[in-house]
This record gives sequence, C-alpha cells and structure tokens, in this order.
Amino acid sequence: MISLIMIALLFLIFSFNTIIEFATDYQWFKELGYDKVFLTKLMTQLKLGIPCFIIVTIGVYIYLLILKKSYHKKVQSNVASISDKRVNQLALGMSAIVAFMSSMTLLGSSWFEILAFMNATDFKVADPIFNRDIGFYIFKLPILQQFYYMSIGFIVIMGIVTVLFYILMIGTRRPTLFNSTDEDELNSRRINRNFGNKIDLGNGKQLLNIALTQLLILGVILLILIGLGYLLNIYNLMYSTRGVAYGASYTDVNVNIWIYRIMSALSIVSAVLLIAGAKKKNLKLALSGPVIMIVVSVIGNMAAMGVQNFIVEPDELSKERKYLENNIKYTQMAYNINAVEERNFKATDTLTREDIDKNEGTIENIRINDYRPTKQFYNQSQGIRRYYQFHDVDVDRYTLNGELTQVFLSPREMNSAEITDQWINKYLKYTHGYGVALSPVDAITSVGQPELLVKDIPPKTNMEELKIDYPQIYFGELTDNYVITNTKEKEFDYPQGNENAETFYEGDAGLKLSGMNKILFAIKEKSLKLIISNNIKSDSRILLYRNIKERVKKIAPFIYYDKDPYIVVADKKLYWIMDGYTTSSNYPYAEPYNKNKINYIRNSVKVVIDAYNGHTTYYITDEKDPIIQTMSKVFPQLFTSVDKMPPKIKEHMRYPQTIFDIQASVYRRYHMNNTDVFYQNEDLWDIAKEIYGGSDKSDIMESNYFIMKLPEEEKEEFLLSIPYTPKNKPNMTALLMARNDGEDYGKLILYKLPKQKNVYGPMQIESKIDQNTTISKEFSLWGQKGSSYIRGNLLIIPIENSLLYIEPIYLKADNENSLPEVKRVVVAYGDKIAYEETLNKALESLFGRSGETTGQEIPDGELPIDGDSITLIERANEAFLRAEEAQRQGNWSEYGRYINEVKKILVELKDKE
Repeated sequence: MISLIMIALLFLIFSFNTIIEFATDYQWFKELGYDKVFLTKLMTQLKLGIPCFIIVTIGVYIYLLILKKSYHKKVQSNVASISDKRVNQLALGMSAIVAFMSSMTLLGSSWFEILAFMNATDFKVADPIFNRDIGFYIFKLPILQQFYYMSIGFIVIMGIVTVLFYILMIGTRRPTLFNSTDEDELNSRRINRNFGNKIDLGNGKQLLNIALTQLLILGVILLILIGLGYLLNIYNLMYSTRGVAYGASYTDVNVNIWIYRIMSALSIVSAVLLIAGAKKKNLKLALSGPVIMIVVSVIGNMAAMGVQNFIVEPDELSKERKYLENNIKYTQMAYNINAVEERNFKATDTLTREDIDKNEGTIENIRINDYRPTKQFYNQSQGIRRYYQFHDVDVDRYTLNGELTQVFLSPREMNSAEITDQWINKYLKYTHGYGVALSPVDAITSVGQPELLVKDIPPKTNMEELKIDYPQIYFGELTDNYVITNTKEKEFDYPQGNENAETFYEGDAGLKLSGMNKILFAIKEKSLKLIISNNIKSDSRILLYRNIKERVKKIAPFIYYDKDPYIVVADKKLYWIMDGYTTSSNYPYAEPYNKNKINYIRNSVKVVIDAYNGHTTYYITDEKDPIIQTMSKVFPQLFTSVDKMPPKIKEHMRYPQTIFDIQASVYRRYHMNNTDVFYQNEDLWDIAKEIYGGSDKSDIMESNYFIMKLPEEEKEEFLLSIPYTPKNKPNMTALLMARNDGEDYGKLILYKLPKQKNVYGPMQIESKIDQNTTISKEFSLWGQKGSSYIRGNLLIIPIENSLLYIEPIYLKADNENSLPEVKRVVVAYGDKIAYEETLNKALESLFGRSGETTGQEIPDGELPIDGDSITLIERANEAFLRAEEAQRQGNWSEYGRYINEVKKILVELKDKE
C-alpha cells in the first residue's frame, strides 16, 4: 500500500505541470468552442492506448511466464533466492514497461496519422503502376510503414527482454552445474580431480536450448516482418529518384519491383528454413535462407545498375517516355496546375490614348508606392508613441465610393517589448494596439509620401466603408504575452494630448480568474502576482495565446500556416485572415518542391480571427481537397463551410502568394506537356528578375497583386501576377496570373507571349532605364553623398493587347530618420520611355492627354512641343513649374533643362504668330 502511495505521489510530482497545462488548456479550448478538438487527441490516446497497453502487457507477461515454466521444467537449479510470486511480479513489471513504451511510441506522435487512416478519403485518382487510389499513399502507407518499423523495434526489444529475463532467472534460481555421480562416470567426465562433483553439461545445454528456442521464435517473426517490409518498399518506388524524373522509372518497374517480390518470398522461405534447421540442429540449413537473401540482394542491385546503365541510358527517352508522362501528369495534379487556362497575348505596340482612357480603373490602381517604404512611413508618421509598431504592410482591395481600390494597410499594434517591466503595466494596463493606417497604392502627396485614407488615433477617415467601431487590437502578430482585463485598473486606450484615454474591455474573450482558476493560472504563468494583486477581481479575465500565429497552431497544429496574416476592415471591426494549407510528401510521381520533400499542397483553409474578441474560425475554402475532407471527419467541430463566412470578410479573400509562388516555380518546367520537349528542357522558364533598391544587382521578382481589367474581361478585378523569361534569357515569354474575386477565386491564367518576336523582359527594361541619359544623370546626382535613390518594383501591366512597364523612383536622404519619397515614375512602352514626377504625366508624355492621339517617342530629357498655341502655352507653364520645383530641391541640372524647354516652346509659339 505504501508503495502504491509513493508511486502515486511520484507520478503527481512529475506530472504536475502536465496536469496544470491540461486543466488550463481545456478551459481555453472550451471558451473558443473547440473542447472536442482538444479532447480528440486525449480520447484517441486513451481509446487505443489503454487496450494496447493491456494487450501488450498480458501478451508479454504470458510470454515471460512460459519462459519461466520452461526454465523450471528443463533446468535443474538450486533453491530460489526469491519467491516465485516475486519473480511473477518482476515479470509483470517488465511487461508493463514494454507495453508502456510500445503504447507511447504508437500513440505519442502517431495519433493523428491513425485517425487519418481510419477516416481516409479517396482522391478518386489511381496511381499508374499499381492502380491504387492516391488516398492509400497519403493516409495509409505512411502509418503502415510506421507500424512496420515499430514492429521491428518491438521484436528487438523482446529479444533484449528475453535475455534480461533469463539473467533474472539464473540469478534467482541458479542452475546446478555440479552433481555427485558414481566412480566410473566420475573418472570419465572429471575435469578437475580436486572436485568430487562433475560439470553437468546436459543441464547447461538445456538452458542454452530454451534461450535459443525463444530467440528462434523471435527470429522467425523478424524474417516474416522483413518480408512484409519488402512488399511495402514496392510502393515506395512511387518516390524513386533513379530515373530522369521523380517516381517509378523503367528500371524500378521492370527490375526493382521483381527484386522486392523475390526478396519478400525469400524472407518467408528463410523463416521456414530457420525452423527446419533448428529442428534438425543443422546450422547451415538454418542460416541458408538469410545467406541466399544477401546474395539475391547483391545480384538484384547489380542487375538494376546494369539495366539502368546498359539498357535505359543508351535509349533513355524511349524507355522513360511513359514514366515521364506520369511525372508530368501527377506533378500537375499535385500542385493544382493541371487546370491552368492558357491564353495568347499579342504584345503589340498599338496602344493609344483612347485605350488608356478605356482602362481607367487599371491605371488608377497602378501601385506607385512600395510596401517597404510605406512601412517606414507608417511607423514614423503614424507610430505616435514608441510602444506602437506597424509590423507589416498588407495589400488588399476595398470598394470605396463605388470604385474598386487597391490599398496598403497595417495595424498599429502594441509592442510589449517597449513597455516598462512593471507587472501592472505589462499585463493590466497596456493591453492592446489601436486602429490601422491605410493608403491607396497609387496616391501620393506633394512631397511623395503615401496619401492616408485612415490615420491617427482614434482612426480618422472620410470613407464610410473604412470606419471602425472597435479599433482596439487585443489579438495580433506582436501580442506575445497574456493580459488581464476587467480589473480595478483601467486599461490604457490611446494617447490624448497630455493625458491618456482609458477604457475597460467590453468583449467576451478570456477566462474568469475566480475560485481555483486564479491559482491554476498563477502556476501556469509562474506569477504569484496573479494571486496577491488587489486589482484582480473574481470576474477579471485572462486572455491567453493572443499571438495569432501561436493561437492557430495551438488549436490545429496539423495545418501548415502562412507566415503573412493580413488584417481586414469589415463591418466596422478588425479581423485577421490567415491562410492554411494541407500538404503531403507522399503524392506518387509528383516532383518535391523543397528539401522537406513536400509534393502536394492546397490552400484549403482560411482562418479568421477577431482582433477584438479573439474568436477563431476555420473556413474550408477547397472542399474538393481529400485531406481537408479527412480532417473535417476527424474534427467535425473545427471546420466551417466558406459559405458561412460573413460577406464583408469574404470580399477580402486573397489567393495567397505562398501557394502561388510554389505553383509558379513548379510551372517553370511543368508547363511542358510534350515528353520530348520536357526531357530536353527545351522550353524551360525562369521567374523574371528585376533591379530593386539602390543596387545594380538583379533579384528574382516577387509576385504582385494588381487591380486590372484583363483583355478578355469586362471589368477590373484583383489579380496576382508573376512574369516568366526563357531559361538564361532576358526577354519575357509569359505572365502567370491568379484570380481572387468571387467564383473565379483561385483560377490560374497563363498569358503566352509570341515567340516569333522579342517582348521586353524586366531586365531589358531595367537596362533601357540605365541607358537613358537623363535618368542616368539624375541617378548619379541623387546617388551623391547625402542622399540615395531607390528603384521600386518594376510592374508589368497588360492593357488591351499591349504591355506597360512602370517603375517608381524614390529619393532618400542619408540619415536615420529620413523617409523615402516618390520623386519620379518611369513608364516604358515598346522602345519609348517617359520619366516624370507622376504616373499621369508620364502617360501623357507617351500617349498625349486625354482626347489626344498617341504622342511620338520622346528623346532623352525633352518634352513634346508640337500642338496648337493653347497646348504649347500649357506645356510651357508645366515646364516652368517643374523648373521651379527643381530649383527648390537644388537640382540645378534639372532646372536648366526645363528652362531650356520653356525657351524652345516660346520660340515655337513665336513662329506660329
């Protein structure tokens, strides 16, 4: 009894933190409405673990009792040093230890895989070799392989247990090795004449035979398991890297499969020969099976190498064509790029002013600002206090005054690292961030800074669609600590002149710190102040896991989450949207994307988190995905149909850059459907490169969001785009786009550019910018000591059947607090380049003003001076204003250039008189 009490106390001591975590986490999950999600793991481990523990314990215990009985029956021994009951107790203890280790290994990390196995959903697509549904490879094969390796480990453990138990038996009931005998036998078997006993070799042999018999049984089982392992290895050929492409190749299908089948059969034969050899006491017969297996394995590997080197490689394309087709087909399916809609894009140079005017919605949403300088601007102009921080700038679209408008926005979060370390400040007082900053991507002020539509504290805006009733941000990307609300201490809300506005939390998030909860959470957070603080009341609430990335992983760790959640203003509240992905490394024939060998991905989940209340909802956005279907069977309480997502939030669903960039990278090669072309890599593409910042070094372009009207469509939409160039070539060959709106969400379109002519790629445009003498001179001037220029992203905008290239240029003083300012916009079209203060002016330089015909190409640094007298007067006035601006900036070369333009225009006017 005392022993049981001691064991219980030890268990309580070592499990104390686990018990506290369980009690507090269960309450937290229940608060969110996900208590069944939390209990699923525990209930699975109990439902499977307890029976597994009991069965293995009984099985091993019976096995050890049989060993003991056999030992007592066949081996003569001295009087036992401990009782038989005590030996049984030790055997039971050993059995329980083995059972506990086995159960923990089985269910500690594999509980989810077991549930997925039990709830597997068919893909309704079969592999091309064995005709098995893909679901077998995703849900069943991995857990079968785990069971296989665990079984091998269990047999090894049982071998160790067998040896240890015999050592125990020998130690407690030592075999009688010396016995009295008659004189004749004594003379014939005496080893040492000084002893009056003999060594009983027969007794020793009995002991050895018992041990060998048990190890023989384990060896037979091990050989049978090895045979099953070879059968499983056959399916692993779906991930072979032997051939020219990922997946089973000619050699794998025609040689390796048969080798594995033969080896599997030989494993069974070896088990039989082992038994036969043991019965006949013929060691050669017993070991002949394993020896044959080794020989066949060596011969098989040599045969596979010979086939690969002498049959396949000399005629590789012909032999591997069928398997290349499999690789192309299944890779496209795995990354969901098999449904890319291909459209031809003429890329003509026939764009007119009329075309520009017809695409006003596209032009007005061209991104002149860049998110990186915008983040700096937000932090310096809208940070207000040191503890406020704009962690990230997101791109989204809003319908403002009836027009679809692309914007930058970022939440003003509370950075707890900037709060003084006093406990009351960190956990009771400074509890939340406040509001957002929001600006259109195309609008800048007179000094080249973003034009804010939402600014200051409390948030100010003239747009009804952007008004926020609950601007407080209790849950975000920077909120790394718990806070306590509804205390006697008012919370800091926002700075207000020389004083601070204060508030009480009115939401429903958090767990009440009443009764035992105060003690539980004090232990969890290792803070005695939770118990002794007079500010905490019985109805005070503790808000846990406020970091949204930590929050979603805590709820559903089996989903892969995007690293870039974004905030949304909807229904006058703030919400976070985080993309969730289902992934696998087990899709047959699909080329892995990264070092983790992931070769299947779907953006199947959108997680919406209320920034004020912390409500976290998992919406299924790809109901065709079998993995998310399986997850929803396992966790029916967790997932909600996307049809139930509030419409105002649904309007802001973005096709995420993460999955788009993966698809775009894979599509560089897997747009080729012809196996001959694929094999030769004849049409291999690269993601285009650009020059960003002040460096001349090129970098791979980022995918970018745009609002534009596609050539075949009737209205503007929100799109994600990336350009391709041929491998190691600068010209552009295609544009890949992902649609984001309504029923078109997630659809991919590839605009294929003509191959019979050169279509400028981004780096060719960058070179043309560098070669323009006016731009080059200004870059040299700006790059002198005291300032620097920054080249923004090069944007490629399809309009009608033509392409516009647009690059903003920033100027930044070389001091810590300087903000980059948009000073020029470069617009390239065909062989023409305009370099002006605004996008509209650059477009006017290239295409004339609204209502005018297309202008001619502009020589470096010159303004068009043709037109009637009124137009010339307007242009003279415009050039004079630019000269004044250059004078204010101290840019005397620009000043002189524009004054010369004024003179030329005046001469032209005089000639017209």
